[in-house]
Amino acid sequence: MPYDLAGLKKKFSETKEWFKKELSLLSTGRASPALLDNISVNCYGAKTPIRHIAAISTEDARTLRVKPWDISMISQIEQEIRASGSWFSPVAEKDSLRIIFPELTEEKRKSLVKILNGKLEESRVKLRKLRDEWWGDIQIKEREGAIREDEKFRLKNELQKMVDETNKELEEMADAKQKEVGEK
Repeated sequence: MPYDLAGLKKKFSETKEWFKKELSLLSTGRASPALLDNISVNCYGAKTPIRHIAAISTEDARTLRVKPWDISMISQIEQEIRASGSWFSPVAEKDSLRIIFPELTEEKRKSLVKILNGKLEESRVKLRKLRDEWWGDIQIKEREGAIREDEKFRLKNELQKMVDETNKELEEMADAKQKEVGEK
């Protein structure tokens, strides 16, 4: 009976999706509603993501407009954005917030690239751990006689090939983000 690597492929896909989400949260100096995804506001007794209580739109390359459905929430949203430690600045207006993204400085670019490389390495470590777990399982199956030795080594090569391909895809995503940041 052949050993099935579909579960591992699924976990590799989840790792790629996690990395893609992390990349979307890194600001490149351009306005993106995704940058507000991790900010929640205390709304009616519960922490609620901004996107659930307001319409978020892009005005131009460096400005977002946040228009809460309940106008009384403007000051709370502004406070939460400021408290989040984000480097962009919200400006309260009559019925909405304007969030201005400043141009990236060289220092900020380098900081973003450092964070990006950290996330890339974190993803690689996840892949290696997964590979090692599955390799251990394959070795156990071979010792138990569930798979033959030649099958074990074929699977080892297949595991490494999957890791290499996924690492290459992660590298390509990281390179694209680095170009966006302007550091490549």
